[in-house]
Amino acid sequence: MSKTDYYELLGVERGADEKELKSAFRKMAMKHHPDRNPDDPAAEKKFKEINEAYEVLKDPQKRGAYDRFGHAAFEQGGGAGGFGNAGFGGAAGGFSDIFEDIFGEMMGGGRRGGARSGGRERGADLRYNMEVSLEDAYGGKTAEISVPTAVTCETCSGSGAKPGSSPVTCNMCGGNGRVRASQGFFSIERTCPECQGRGEVISDPCSDCHGQGRVTMERTLSVDIPAGIEDGVRIRLGGEGEAGSRGGPSGDLYIFLSVRPHEFFQRDGADLFCKIPISMTAAALGGQVEVACLDGTKSRVKVPEGTQTGKQFRLRGKGMPIMRSSDHGDLYIQVATETPQNLSRRQRELLEEFEQISSEENSPQSTGFLSRMKRFLDGLGE
Repeated sequence: MSKTDYYELLGVERGADEKELKSAFRKMAMKHHPDRNPDDPAAEKKFKEINEAYEVLKDPQKRGAYDRFGHAAFEQGGGAGGFGNAGFGGAAGGFSDIFEDIFGEMMGGGRRGGARSGGRERGADLRYNMEVSLEDAYGGKTAEISVPTAVTCETCSGSGAKPGSSPVTCNMCGGNGRVRASQGFFSIERTCPECQGRGEVISDPCSDCHGQGRVTMERTLSVDIPAGIEDGVRIRLGGEGEAGSRGGPSGDLYIFLSVRPHEFFQRDGADLFCKIPISMTAAALGGQVEVACLDGTKSRVKVPEGTQTGKQFRLRGKGMPIMRSSDHGDLYIQVATETPQNLSRRQRELLEEFEQISSEENSPQSTGFLSRMKRFLDGLGE
């Protein structure tokens, strides 16, 4: 059965340069990786073929031979086909160097330094979602949170070994964390399956952490929320994330803040907006409305006679604090005129009487609008 052309496998032209080859290989390998296609038995075969093609085409000498003789250039000595038997399975760390160079830690590449550091790896960063009220965002606060996470095992001090013992050098890799497999004229280096790239193994593990060097528990932490914090802000707590493996440094904890919607106020940056309904008579005759502010004070807003719905009044400095500043935003009061409901007979009589004695000057907007609409309709009829 004839083999698929290497260039066709990677989806590149024959004149593709090294950068194009690597980019195409990355895309195809990610697409057909067995771990991403657990229910597709053909994915692993395709994955191996893609790797085989790239291993040949990335090498100028092998590519030259392939361009001249095709697959026949490698059929005598085991050739490029030998890559298919070099430990390509579903487990990370069983791939050649090129995969680790491209995919990094996902493929085990992040473990290269494991042997040199005795398996001490940095702990993972953690995320915690916190919701605060607008009042808390205004004044700031110190909040306590409980975070379940992996912490360093106190029994073994994070080594993973039973107290009084220590990890020993891995016999399989001699402490390098890497082993080599040769076939034909190819040699593949992969992560040591015995120590998982750490270079050390624990012969007598700690009974509390079972050799992991860390245990899971819930920690209580204090978080300072500064005044003026905005929705979506991220707070970093360095070293408060997951404990590192076998005494490695801890990761960080990131607090993602969201501000709970408020009953009265809407926020836009440092400015606040509040919509207040007023009676028809207050809008017509004028008056005052009292507004409670987030700083605990009250402000009176004078509503002039003839105020229309949507009119805004500005209260300087009554908005949100501006972080890292002594300034504040403004508070905008927007009024909405409420139409009377459930009228009594007498109220209706008074309104009807008012309508009869009203003039165009009393309702200039509606009168003007109706006049313009009439002219528009007259123009359509011409």
